[in-house]
Amino acid sequence: MLNQLNKEENMDKISYEEASRQLNEILQKIESGELSVEEAMKSIDRAKELILICYKELDKAKGKLTEIRETLDGLEEL
Repeated sequence: MLNQLNKEENMDKISYEEASRQLNEILQKIESGELSVEEAMKSIDRAKELILICYKELDKAKGKLTEIRETLDGLEEL
């Protein structure tokens, strides 16, 4: 359980750019066939975690853009 908590904390510290970089590395390794089946499965699990990080970061960015758009719309009404 503690290991899972530490893992989640570390996952939150990875930036979108780093997650994207790691995803590209995983994809290249899988496509090249250099991984064993077991390594590929572990890599796929890691990729799923990285994809979630990317989605979360993109969702945050979308929220910020929505706020900015609403603010600008409000200013236009003045």
